[in-house]
Amino acid sequence: MGSSSAAKAAPSAAERAALAEEFGADHVAALPCDVTDQQQVDALFALAAERHGGLDVVVNNAGLGGTADLVDMSDDQWSKVLDVTLGGTFRCTRVALRRLKEQGTGGVVVNNASVIGWRAQRGQAHYAAAKAGVMALTRCAALEAADFGVRVNAVAPSLAMHPHLVKVTTPELLADLTEREAFGRYAEPWEIANVIVFLASGYSSYMTGETVSVSSQRA
Repeated sequence: MGSSSAAKAAPSAAERAALAEEFGADHVAALPCDVTDQQQVDALFALAAERHGGLDVVVNNAGLGGTADLVDMSDDQWSKVLDVTLGGTFRCTRVALRRLKEQGTGGVVVNNASVIGWRAQRGQAHYAAAKAGVMALTRCAALEAADFGVRVNAVAPSLAMHPHLVKVTTPELLADLTEREAFGRYAEPWEIANVIVFLASGYSSYMTGETVSVSSQRA
């Protein structure tokens, strides 16, 4: 189960129907969700649990970026990025753990962090602070969730190319970021997804509270 952010336009009814048809209506349920609104988060999880008989794996993928130096950054820019990227992960993780604890059948939460939570980049103070917060949230939640058999981990990609990134990033910055990668290219989304699948699977059964870097950036 994934979560959606308010920053991205909600999929149309036709897009949701096409997705359901592609993967099979019995397996896919789509619901637009603003992760800054707890009622919408609750509704998303209720739909997933009803459709699939409970929760097994929750992937928190909602995030919002932007570029602004601190001297030019407004309170609204700071708060919005923190509320979607960190606050949204908190809200989704909270309801996920409540439901998984009640189920008593274990489960996994995987959060999407970023290498920028460790490394500095100009104009990214709000996003870096949010992603570092996701890492800290992951560690603390993991200790608590272990009491009822749930694992909580995170992935930290560097640069993965997708249409939404292209919309909000200049070609010059993308070229610069790509040049920093050891392989001289950006990651494909499936290369990040494979690590998420690993963390969601039994192959990582003794891992919790960890943030796994999915990056080819030079040290």
